[in-house]
Amino acid sequence: MSIGSKNLAPAELDKIEDSVLVEELKKAKEELFNLRFQSATGQLESHGRLRAVKRDISRIYTVIRERELGIRAVPAVAAVKPATKAKKAEATEAAATEEA
Repeated sequence: MSIGSKNLAPAELDKIEDSVLVEELKKAKEELFNLRFQSATGQLESHGRLRAVKRDISRIYTVIRERELGIRAVPAVAAVKPATKAKKAEATEAAATEEA
């Protein structure tokens, strides 16, 4: 996912896990820092990029907070993984009791 693009729509963010969102947030903050530095030194060519990155950061923060409050659902992929781990644990326990 590229930062500051139209691919960062809320519908796309719904499909991304929390850990990936945090990583994208870090990347966006680094990019914003670099853009501000370029702006201060007069090297920035695209001032609209500052605005796009700020909006992306806000979108990511919003999605994370909505998930914390239960307003927005956590992606189905993340919800399925713990269930499969639990099933695997039950299967190994059942196999261990059968062997004993």
